[in-house]
Amino acid sequence: MEIISCKLLYALLAPLIGSLVVMRCGKHPDLREGVSFVAAVTMFGIVMSMVPDVLSGNRLVYTLFKILPGLTVTLRADGLSMIFAVVASSLWILAVFYSMGYMRGLKEHAQTRFNACFALALFGAIGVAFSDNLFTMYLFYEIVSICTYPLVAHHQDDESYRGARKYIVYLTTTAKGLLLPAMILIYVLTGTLDFATNISTGIFPPDVNATMVTILYICCLLGFAKSGIMPLHSWLPSAMVAPTPVSALLHAVAVVKVGVFSTTRVMLYVFGVDTMTAFNLGIPTAYFVSFTILTASIIALSKDNLKARLAYSTVSQLSYIILGVALLTPSGIEGGLIHIANHAFSKITLFFCAGAIYVATHKKNISEMGGLGKTMPFTFAAFGIASLSMIGAPPVAGFVTKWKLLMGSLDLPSPHYIFIILILLTSTLLNVGYFAPVTYKAFFGKRPVGEQYEGIREAPLAMVVPLMIAAMISVLIGIYPGFMMSFVKAVMG
Repeated sequence: MEIISCKLLYALLAPLIGSLVVMRCGKHPDLREGVSFVAAVTMFGIVMSMVPDVLSGNRLVYTLFKILPGLTVTLRADGLSMIFAVVASSLWILAVFYSMGYMRGLKEHAQTRFNACFALALFGAIGVAFSDNLFTMYLFYEIVSICTYPLVAHHQDDESYRGARKYIVYLTTTAKGLLLPAMILIYVLTGTLDFATNISTGIFPPDVNATMVTILYICCLLGFAKSGIMPLHSWLPSAMVAPTPVSALLHAVAVVKVGVFSTTRVMLYVFGVDTMTAFNLGIPTAYFVSFTILTASIIALSKDNLKARLAYSTVSQLSYIILGVALLTPSGIEGGLIHIANHAFSKITLFFCAGAIYVATHKKNISEMGGLGKTMPFTFAAFGIASLSMIGAPPVAGFVTKWKLLMGSLDLPSPHYIFIILILLTSTLLNVGYFAPVTYKAFFGKRPVGEQYEGIREAPLAMVVPLMIAAMISVLIGIYPGFMMSFVKAVMG
């Protein structure tokens, strides 16, 4: 049943109004951060209030503007929306506290601009989550790109400006050069840009030209460059010049999740499982993103800089989400969608840990962290837990992802299932190869010559507490995956 609900509008207004009030409170740091916290909690509360209706099988909708017949700016909450919305709204709360400790600990400049843009990025992200059609999604997708540009360029030096230019050029060029023309052609072919009500049918008529659909599909797949698929991925490592809270936002909460969420939404609700199966779009997509999974993992192995290693890990892990959906099997789709949540909590933990290490020690390279785990046990313990999730080890969240993907692979015909299983097993070994040495070196490695770690201790509590909470959530949703899986089941019908 479809229910008209203003809650969708309220969820959208919470971060928007919060950002405006933050700008007015710039001269009062405590008040500014208090406003950010209130806005985050408000958005989370509104999102959670929609959960009972969505899990009851209802869709919440709210139309903002009508532009043309079949073309509106409309919001919608369904099972897939709630996966992203619950993750983004909950992690924003943790990010507010963490950012306060990080930005104050390093005495960063322009903290008011930082907090305002952070809130605006969440405004765009929640708009993408609750988009009812491709046009609305496109508008909020671009808002995320624009509002995160100042965050990437935060340090205002040559390196940050270069990273920010690459970031904005990649994302806006692909969106306008591939996604926008595809969106126009989809509207011409179908007369609508509204998402389908289930994942089976899609919106294309039965007699649509197969070649045209394939071209449109490729444009959409590559047009959402925030998903980090190779070769359109290099903006992501370049964006690591930003402060660590921004990196956490980019990799776990807003930007890349906007990319993979948009990609999976279009795959399932514009093209649909039946159309993708009929035109053989699924398996080629799975093979295509498998290259990203393996190549990015190999590159991560070569990186000594911790944030760079985590960046290439993100490039690899994002493609698990698209891979799962591209399998077009029930377990595969479930594994891909649940990884939106599993990756978010684990990856934000890893970046929080990287930031805490930098604030406490000013060290960026893994080779400099030998023996540091004895001085910062909570930080490196959290890093180890999140690493296990990325690897896919039980009982942490990532295990659920890998298990579902393996089960989904077994439903494929031979020889495809053999290839996908080999990809998953190889990538898991590579995950171990670039994550395990970090924790091992920290707890069991030798200190660098001449390094005594005098005066070094854990980062401020405002940073350590959020990273520990995020790590514990990764464990909880690994042991008790039922809550997030309930939204996935709603998607599957």
